[in-house]
Amino acid sequence: MSEHIRKCAGCAGKFGRAGMIRVLKNSVSGEILINPDNYTFGRSVYICKNKKCVEAAFKKGRIFKLLKTQPQNQLKEKLLGLFAGKE
Repeated sequence: MSEHIRKCAGCAGKFGRAGMIRVLKNSVSGEILINPDNYTFGRSVYICKNKKCVEAAFKKGRIFKLLKTQPQNQLKEKLLGLFAGKE
């Protein structure tokens, strides 16, 4: 079975979804989730697992445009927190 390919919201590179971070806007509650299970439905954005792509995804509010939601200040800090201590 072939791997599902997704486009990074930061660098626009195409990679397998297993190596990416999934950010999802829940279709029912409108809540933004990071790496939810595969049974949560909504609008998704994928980002490579590195700080450079996370920063690029937030540039000019790109990630919020793709999720069709209002900007949330804490989302960027949560995503960058995934890389804390890995440098």
